[in-house]
Amino acid sequence: MGQFGIGQPVRRKEDIRLVTGHGCFTDDINLEGQAYVYFLRSPYGHADIVSIDIADAASAPGVIAIYTGNDSNEPGFPVRRSLADIKCKEGHEFFSPVTPALVTDRVRFVGDLVAMVIAETAEQARDAAEAVLVEYGELPAVTDTAKAAAPDAPQIWPGCDNNTCALWENQDSAPVDDIFESAHTVATVDVVNSRVMGTPMEPRAALSEYDAATGRVIHYAPTQGVHRHYNILHHFLPTMTKDDVRIVSKDVGGGFGLRGKFYPESTLMIWACKRLKKNMKWLADRYETMVSDTHGRDNVTHGEAALDEHGKILAVRIHATCSVGAYPFQIGPNVPIFNGGRVVGQAYDIPAVHHVIRCVFTNNTPTDTYRGAGRPEAAYIMERLIEAAADAVGLDPVEIRRRNFIPREKIPYTNTRDCVFDSGDFIGTLEMALDLADWNGFEKRRRESEARGLYRGIGIGYFIEASGANPDEEGRVRVNRDGTVSLIMGTFSHGQGHSAVFPQIVVDRLGVDYDSVEYVDDGDTDVVPYGWGTVGSRSSMMAGTIIMRACDALIEKGKKIAAHLLQSDPATIEFRDDVFKVANGDAAMTLAEIAEAAHDPARLPDGMAPGLDETYRFDRGKGFEGYNHPNGAHIAEVEIDPDTGVVALVKYTAVDDNGIVLNPMIVHGQLHGGVAQGLGQAILENPVYDSETGQFLTGSFIDYAMPRARHIPDIVAANNENEPSTSNDLGVKGAGEGGCCGAPSAIVNATLDALKPFGVKHIDMPLTSEKVWRTIQEATRE
Repeated sequence: MGQFGIGQPVRRKEDIRLVTGHGCFTDDINLEGQAYVYFLRSPYGHADIVSIDIADAASAPGVIAIYTGNDSNEPGFPVRRSLADIKCKEGHEFFSPVTPALVTDRVRFVGDLVAMVIAETAEQARDAAEAVLVEYGELPAVTDTAKAAAPDAPQIWPGCDNNTCALWENQDSAPVDDIFESAHTVATVDVVNSRVMGTPMEPRAALSEYDAATGRVIHYAPTQGVHRHYNILHHFLPTMTKDDVRIVSKDVGGGFGLRGKFYPESTLMIWACKRLKKNMKWLADRYETMVSDTHGRDNVTHGEAALDEHGKILAVRIHATCSVGAYPFQIGPNVPIFNGGRVVGQAYDIPAVHHVIRCVFTNNTPTDTYRGAGRPEAAYIMERLIEAAADAVGLDPVEIRRRNFIPREKIPYTNTRDCVFDSGDFIGTLEMALDLADWNGFEKRRRESEARGLYRGIGIGYFIEASGANPDEEGRVRVNRDGTVSLIMGTFSHGQGHSAVFPQIVVDRLGVDYDSVEYVDDGDTDVVPYGWGTVGSRSSMMAGTIIMRACDALIEKGKKIAAHLLQSDPATIEFRDDVFKVANGDAAMTLAEIAEAAHDPARLPDGMAPGLDETYRFDRGKGFEGYNHPNGAHIAEVEIDPDTGVVALVKYTAVDDNGIVLNPMIVHGQLHGGVAQGLGQAILENPVYDSETGQFLTGSFIDYAMPRARHIPDIVAANNENEPSTSNDLGVKGAGEGGCCGAPSAIVNATLDALKPFGVKHIDMPLTSEKVWRTIQEATRE
């Protein structure tokens, strides 16, 4: 529909408000007479709690209440538990302790929750927390994922042998081992997919309000969907139901998977607010956010590929050890096993895979979903392995991929995890990227860099993922009496531009004026009756399909009303561009006129309910059914200064297959953000723990290096729209996480290409200047 329909670069509606300082974040909300909360956290990575004395703290000025693990027997005291569902190799459930939200006997990571202090002011709460006397008995800690399951590693949970939370295997190893025995060549890699932290613009915050009239708690917090929390709150607040709590999210200063979690701080505040009938607020500082918001990645992986003499991969073995941190968080163990495991072979035609994942406890912050959640890890090991395979059989990086990509004639393709890739042109997407990146002109650019004393490299990162988390979603499209349209969706926009994109679908389907479509605030469980929020790049498929089908239902009802009013047969009514018209005639009514009539029962056919209002719930199917599969070819070029070891990303090209693109401006914006996060992991970001004590050493931006604008070059981005998804009405595929999937492997592969003159074949993320410089020095000495 012209300027505002599907495929048009419509600007996000919220941007002016946000960039001019008119946003409303959780910390911007205040209530009269609110108390303040301070959480006392463990300063130790691993220690027994010998005693807690709150007597002095409880008598400090302004203190209202102090809670510790000693209060865990109180009615309804919050618990923390994992909601993952994993069957281990031997058939038993994974090790998943249920514990009070405040520690009772042992702290297991720096930042573990020890006490909750509530006082009249934030300063009084902090001062009182300092007066809480905790005697700790320090224990040995393990923070190295590769060492956590060793026989001599400190045991973190009683009864959990070798700190193994879960040991999962996709199949018996024997058939794959047989293929390896007869293979022409075997390529091998050992890689670390380094730990990363989400660092949202607004640190974690919460405000709990007690509604005396209803007895409910209204809980304000940044989320990735209020109903995500609403739907699972009973797992953490045993005596509370949905009737007891209303959840509200305003603007969110960054989601990245972190905001999809129901953290114990929030459950404690809801419980305490209900118990004390007192409003209370909490704002974490940056250190708290870094140490207690869930982290991501942290995998150590061994990969092998069996190849024939032509470079065709016959089988793959991937054995990964993945840290879940000190606790199995909400879906933490699912991330490598389910999210990543379903696409472990990536876009390559691999007939056999033996995949083993050991999830281990470590004395680190728990890990869970972080942008991409398992798919970037799957892409990284496969892309590093494909490069090793190319080296082993003497093929270049492009040719090895051409020979192993799933060919178009095999689509739909069922991989070894029974995940069906319904569409994809992998070779075509790569060829588009090679052309845009001027792959053939690279050697000239390499020589130009050498003339300036720099080493230049180029690398490919191909990925495929599975998007569409949570199998169902609900939404509502209502044509109001004045002809305006209201959209009420269960997804939640925290930067994705739903208020711009979803009206584009309505414009395309109904032909109404873009400015007449209102996207209703979706951050309130009292406003939106159902939904699963925005995670896993699901919203375009789930909400888009709902809007399409609801609009179609509105059109069908409108045709019946038009036929009744125009004294015609409904079969003769046509709808186009906002107008219902009798075929082969002049009689017509606009959608606005039909909406007006729809609200007058006297003008409706007998038995028809008033209004033009459709609610639709879309179910994509269970398990691996109904996912869409975005994929892409990312090509990075880096320059390395051998004197400093600094790796500079100087050129970046990305061609993604996102199916039908609803709004290219927003899709490219999502790509840029994902690439920035992927670059951060590849080159800069590095949470550091002391290996003996578990002390967290990078708790500020002084120590934790985030990418700046100067680190990111202009990104050449394009879309291959030749392969729309068949899993949904719009043909869309997810777009939010591709940058995180493609950038790490592209940048690492480019760096290794640049270091070839030194004979360097392996280096782990992050590619810090010190690490690269030391690698060059060691290679030079050898």
